[in-house]
Amino acid sequence: MNGGGGLPLRAAGPARDATGRNRVRIVVSGTVQGVGFRPFVHRTATRLGLDGTVRNVNGHVVIDAAGAPLSLSRLLTALRTQAPPSATVGSVEVDRAPDDMPPGAGFTIGPSAAGPGQSGLREIPPDAATCDACLGELFAPGNRRYRHPFINCTACGPRATVIETLPYDRARTTMGRFALCPTCAQEYGNQSDRRHHAEPLACPHCGPRLIWDSLRDGSALQAAEGLVAVGGILALKGIGGYQLVCAATRPDTVDELRRRKHRPHKPLAVMVADLSAARRLAHVDRAAVRELTAPDRPVVLLPARTDSPVPSAAVHPDTGYIGIFLPTSGLHHLLLRDLARPLVVTSGNVSGEPLAIDDVDARERLAGIADGFLTHDRGIRSRYDDSVVQVVEGTRMTLRRARGLAPAPLPLPRSATTPLVAVGAQSKHTFALADGRQAVLGPHTGDLHDADTLEAFESSYTHLTRLTGVTPRTVAHDLHPRYLSTQWARRFPAQHRIPVQHHHAHIAACAAEHRLPGPFLGVAYDGLGLGDDGTLWGGEVLLADYTHFRRLGRFATAPLPGGESAVRHPDRMALGYLYGTEPLGSPELPRDATAAFTDRFDPRAHATLRTMVRRGINAPRASSAGRLFDAAAALLGVCDEVTYEGRAAIALEAAAGRRRAPALPWRLVRVAGLWVYDPTPTLMALCASSGPRDTARLAAAFHTTIAEVTAALVEKATHAGAPRTVCLGGGCFANRRLVIDVRRLLQALDMEVYVGVDVPPGDGGISYGQAAIAAARLSRKGT
Repeated sequence: MNGGGGLPLRAAGPARDATGRNRVRIVVSGTVQGVGFRPFVHRTATRLGLDGTVRNVNGHVVIDAAGAPLSLSRLLTALRTQAPPSATVGSVEVDRAPDDMPPGAGFTIGPSAAGPGQSGLREIPPDAATCDACLGELFAPGNRRYRHPFINCTACGPRATVIETLPYDRARTTMGRFALCPTCAQEYGNQSDRRHHAEPLACPHCGPRLIWDSLRDGSALQAAEGLVAVGGILALKGIGGYQLVCAATRPDTVDELRRRKHRPHKPLAVMVADLSAARRLAHVDRAAVRELTAPDRPVVLLPARTDSPVPSAAVHPDTGYIGIFLPTSGLHHLLLRDLARPLVVTSGNVSGEPLAIDDVDARERLAGIADGFLTHDRGIRSRYDDSVVQVVEGTRMTLRRARGLAPAPLPLPRSATTPLVAVGAQSKHTFALADGRQAVLGPHTGDLHDADTLEAFESSYTHLTRLTGVTPRTVAHDLHPRYLSTQWARRFPAQHRIPVQHHHAHIAACAAEHRLPGPFLGVAYDGLGLGDDGTLWGGEVLLADYTHFRRLGRFATAPLPGGESAVRHPDRMALGYLYGTEPLGSPELPRDATAAFTDRFDPRAHATLRTMVRRGINAPRASSAGRLFDAAAALLGVCDEVTYEGRAAIALEAAAGRRRAPALPWRLVRVAGLWVYDPTPTLMALCASSGPRDTARLAAAFHTTIAEVTAALVEKATHAGAPRTVCLGGGCFANRRLVIDVRRLLQALDMEVYVGVDVPPGDGGISYGQAAIAAARLSRKGT
């Protein structure tokens, strides 16, 4: 049972010894390993005059304590109210202590045990960025850790990326090969030291070493900094994987990095030394400061300054937002301090491949990109890319849940009565493990499209199941049969597979994070997802709970000429809408209105595409909001080629800027029991008015239109009896403007509106939604 301020016991009464002391065993579950929890318990129990021990057992902390009832009660209170900042206390269970503890024996930190421990998911601490105390030592010339790249304490440093297995002890991390020097050993054993039982503890004498060819430590760092200073590209071994680093103020170098990495347009993250440097590149408000300085140190998307020394065309084309983050490790702090300039710091991979973590593999795969390698001899056990967030009206919205955030647990609204894995979708891939009332998201894999990314997923899955103690007996997966994640799920017997519709999972992810009981209305806008009718969806209004959903509204369908080729070429998508939008009673677009756009095409290519649309040849239809954004971007001339997911929509949002404009014409029609948005009047207005002077106004008006359409679809649903609780999900809701406008319109209609905070609205959150649905279905079955 859970303990509070008193002494609730499972047994009939507290165990007492001959001196009248109470003896208890306390089992604390949650994120309580790798966060300084045992030293905190040791200090607290010693101050209260208790005898006993504290140990790590599997993923939990077990406390055996004896003393006066009031002192034990105060210990229980402290466990819940005074735990270290990085700890998250889940349950506190109290029972009789099994063994006598002699009076006056004192309180000690005992050896960890790998016994059966408690049931349920074991929590793994995420990595934490360098704390202020360690940062002060890093740049204090008299300190023995002055300029030590691997500085850390119980409040900061690597955790999830170095843990081999639980319970969490140094010997079970990649730091196990580094024997502590006498001074570090003294700190490790000193209960008054903040490095008391800091497992990744090290110093320049006994810790990892920097490596640059034959150079070591400070000389290696100087060589790497010299390369960056003259315009070179550095491969840097970071905390959760390799990173590619170059000067952000040199457009020629950034362009060369893009060419080598095969990443022509996608924005690149920029690391800066501190908040003052961030303010020179972007507009930083109070909410942005909170996110930039959070222990997870995510990349934060912020409005770029027009007078920034970082060239927007090179670093963040297509958008007026720049991704900025502060140093996450001592090594990053040294680089930024020494080079005194903003640095592009991006994933160490060729675009589309997994993040490199192995030294030999990194040198092979990054040889064609990097001009030099700064590595070290501490191993990376788990691959974690940088997390990405943005601030929408003062609130965090997570776009990629990775380093510093994963694998911290997330709540499940219904208990998973059977351990399960949810394997996500195809793009922005993550998987989720669930047991009991919690789920954890695994590392961000990227786009699951080939053998390398599949292997990265399988490796992460094997490791995380071992760490969490979750052995899945059931798998939840997407409906799409060609997704590699769905194909992987087939290794489970058919009776242990739970198919989950893509957009239902988007909505459930939002609802589960906010612990909504259901039912709820869901608005799911994204690129494509397979519907339960076998067609492609993407602009959906659903009535849902955690087990079922019903489609209430949608966008009109349009063909994708060339299938996936239309996803990469928005101009093709625009032709699909111009020539093949679902006939809903609007007049066809007149030739003279579309000529300005269609005349851009080669006549033969235009004729071929038109034939494909008219005859339905390799032109699957989709009710997709994302594809409609692509078409609008093409019609306005802001994007004709998609080189990364969402590029056209990002360019359209950037084109609108801060401009406000009334909605374009639109209409809803009733089709087969559903309310359907007919975009033909909207597209007609875009075609009739398009021109260089109109781009910003029309882009803004298009956003206003989609927001008004959404509010109208939701209002139709509530008039028919649907609940007034609305969840927004799908990749389109990474669009700030759309989120803000939709939320304001719905709130004006007296509706409660929710959007993801800690879980990405796009496909990176799909696995969590699948887990919530699978848990609810299993709970309903009683299995």
